[in-house]
Amino acid sequence: MNFKSLLLGSVAGLVAAGGAQAADLPVKAKAVEYVRICSLYGAGFYYMPGTDTCIKLGGYLRADAILGGAGDYSFRQGANAGLNNRLTNYYFGRARFDFNVDTRTATEYGVVRTYADVIFSWDTPSVAGVNTAAGVSGSASLGLYHAFIQFAGFTFGRTVSIFDTPWQSYPAGGPDTLPGGSNHVTGVNQVAYTADFGQGITGSLALQDESTSAGGQSNLWNTTFATPAAAGTAFVTGVYGNSDWGGTRSPEIVGQIRVDQAWGLAQVSAVAHDLHPAYYGATEPSGHPSDKWGWAVQGALSIKNIPTGAGDSINLQAVYTDGATRYNFQSLFPQSFFMFGGSSIAYQSTGFAGLADGVFGVGTGIDTVKTWGFRGGYSHNWNPNWVTGIYGAYAQLKYGDTGKALICGNFAAIALPGATCNPDFNFAAVGINTAWTPVKGLTFTADLSYSHLDQKYSGTILSPGIAAGAKPIAVYELKDQNSIEMLLRAQRTF
Repeated sequence: MNFKSLLLGSVAGLVAAGGAQAADLPVKAKAVEYVRICSLYGAGFYYMPGTDTCIKLGGYLRADAILGGAGDYSFRQGANAGLNNRLTNYYFGRARFDFNVDTRTATEYGVVRTYADVIFSWDTPSVAGVNTAAGVSGSASLGLYHAFIQFAGFTFGRTVSIFDTPWQSYPAGGPDTLPGGSNHVTGVNQVAYTADFGQGITGSLALQDESTSAGGQSNLWNTTFATPAAAGTAFVTGVYGNSDWGGTRSPEIVGQIRVDQAWGLAQVSAVAHDLHPAYYGATEPSGHPSDKWGWAVQGALSIKNIPTGAGDSINLQAVYTDGATRYNFQSLFPQSFFMFGGSSIAYQSTGFAGLADGVFGVGTGIDTVKTWGFRGGYSHNWNPNWVTGIYGAYAQLKYGDTGKALICGNFAAIALPGATCNPDFNFAAVGINTAWTPVKGLTFTADLSYSHLDQKYSGTILSPGIAAGAKPIAVYELKDQNSIEMLLRAQRTF
């Protein structure tokens, strides 16, 4: 009996031990789900593991050098590029990293898309006069160009304007400051809807907040200054008054019709723009002008695969604005600027310009500013690795009679005998570039541009000087100004 009990106990112990060991064994792991290519939306998309959402990561790394010191990449104006003295940079550099994320998910209502584009830059710093508080300014920057959701034809968030052309303000490359049409390449906040009528024909409507574009809205001059001296000090920098906007009241109302087919593209855009001023004076009892609506209309044409070669193209556009100057002298064009040069009759010569949607003074309404302009470019592919572009732009700005009288009232603070006041101006730019792509995704570019300010002032002024630019109180000749600069760029796109 003792032997039988011992045998049964041993068997029971072995069974219990075996059960315990089985319980301690690890559960078999699930198979690893490897990233799968998503071919629904083009090259570069992958399925996010465990989801039916496709994602694509992209961007570029860019190194720029600008000879002529005109920023990255504009004409030589303002402090310090337009000073033409020892504070002016003779060269300018930028290192930039761009990173974008594109996700798309197929649903029963159509594709849901999100897109974001962030840039990080470091630029050559600018310097100011040694006796000013500004000193040397740092130039690290972070930007958000795009951040939007698209669903069932709607776009919610920040991206380019439907008023714009696909090439923005670069019909064949060129500087950031070509006038002759709109440019929201850095984005503008909006809600938009696009209807697709088939055969490449689309129609779009949008409500957008122009104050969120680069540089915001153009000026709305209130020409009242505290003293004549203050008026003169501002005037020589192209500031003709206080930019006296009130708060937001109505978004821009934008419409567009486009035909985009194998032969090219044709587009017509229009916008209505609310001018909502603040007060005549510093407080509410001073009163204010009534709101006024500005507007702009733009036409564009692109012709592809022209007889000069495969891939060659011509891009053209023209615009007219009344109280909506930013849609011609676009978001990257300076809205007040000055330039200096030599003179045979005075200390130096100067040219300055102030841009605005409208002008008002105490007791007046808003007198809107009218502009027109055009730009175009031609790109020629010598072979798959080399392409050359030529481009040009021209634009005119004119103040109304009331606005001109108000502005010229402040000009009197600096005018010398014989000087004439006319704040209207024309602006032109031309250029040529060549790009070499030795391997896919790597491009080296050289772009040479020339810009010309045709200002309408004449005679001489007694300028109060510009302390931040080391410009002294002296007699200056009012004269047209020129700018020439070259961009050298290396860019790796991924």
